[in-house]
Amino acid sequence: MSEYPIDKIRADFPILSREVYGKPLVYLDNAATTQKPLCVLDAMREEYLNVNANVHRGVHYLSQQATDLHEAAREKVRQFIHAAKTEEIVFTRGTTEAINLVASSFCESQMQEGDEVLVTEMEHHSNIVPWQLQAQKRGIIVKHLPITDDGTLACCDDIATYITPRTKLLSIAHVSNVLGTVNPVKEIVRIAHAHGVPVLVDGAQSAPHMTIDVQEIDCDFFAFSGHKMYGPTGIGVLYGKEKWLEKLPPYQGGGEMIDKVTWERTTFERLPFKFEAGTPDYVATHGLATAIDYLQGIGFEAIEAHEQELTHYGLEQLSQIEGLRIYGPQRSSRDAVISFNVGDIHHLDMGTLLDRLGIAVRTGHHCAQPLMDRLGVSGTVRASFALYNTKKEIDALVAGIRRVSQMF
Repeated sequence: MSEYPIDKIRADFPILSREVYGKPLVYLDNAATTQKPLCVLDAMREEYLNVNANVHRGVHYLSQQATDLHEAAREKVRQFIHAAKTEEIVFTRGTTEAINLVASSFCESQMQEGDEVLVTEMEHHSNIVPWQLQAQKRGIIVKHLPITDDGTLACCDDIATYITPRTKLLSIAHVSNVLGTVNPVKEIVRIAHAHGVPVLVDGAQSAPHMTIDVQEIDCDFFAFSGHKMYGPTGIGVLYGKEKWLEKLPPYQGGGEMIDKVTWERTTFERLPFKFEAGTPDYVATHGLATAIDYLQGIGFEAIEAHEQELTHYGLEQLSQIEGLRIYGPQRSSRDAVISFNVGDIHHLDMGTLLDRLGIAVRTGHHCAQPLMDRLGVSGTVRASFALYNTKKEIDALVAGIRRVSQMF
């Protein structure tokens, strides 16, 4: 960490220097959303000030310039996740919409009543509820893979035993937003493919923290959000293998995604535009591309090393607090998330009092209620780390927890 330019990085995020209740802000809620560097804000402001025009539709200069920036962002994303073609990159409003797109289009065209979708016990609601909605509409069955007490998949070695002839899709988180568990998605995809089952990977919690290569993983779909990786809100990405995107029907209808419309019938645009109805958030795509440039400028090797050191330090320091229980795996398969409870102190009380000390953490069920049921708790306190966090901030968290614990 001595070579990691932490001071320079923190200077790129002015919000980190503000105070909350007269205390220095310690922002440890990065799994919910990350702060944005000045370069992202400046890029978006510059486009609104000097380039703003609707994309793909105008022959005038501003429209063409905005279109160039928008499509350059698509190519930037392609390179970022190592997809084969830009046609495989669909812009959405976030991971949630990307999963809903697949759920709607895949179940409509590829599934029948009684067919099964496999998820896991550690999934975010965004990878549970869309499938449940399809179950109500189409009679499909949603099954889940169990986890162990330490928060890892119980069935990794025999996942094939959960696949039946009715299994049509496996949809799995790359990294748990609660436990930090890093699932071995490449091996899981290999097993699923051996049984003819395509795989969707929820990459919301992995894309900000590690190099993503969708071709190496060999997943059929991969979804992630801009706001969790230092980009703007309201923009996300669905990667889909070309062969699958060609098979699936459009998710929404409207302008932009059509080839020709008559009263008798409509034909749809080529990939990826047939999935992008309406005016896209072309300024946000430029902001996302700028965030990717920012991440790559630091380098994922350096980011991952920094965040892993923070996570290991956090685990060591928090484990020394009497009565504190940490949920999830040990350091070997954990990303930059630590969820915990302290004795009988309610997670909401802990989070509220830490907030008065300037420490921002997340409390509650983290949109993962089935996982909370599995853990036997109503919720947890979650500290999640980013490229701009420091050991000093973890020390502040530990001191804050000790102070709150003394109050109880």
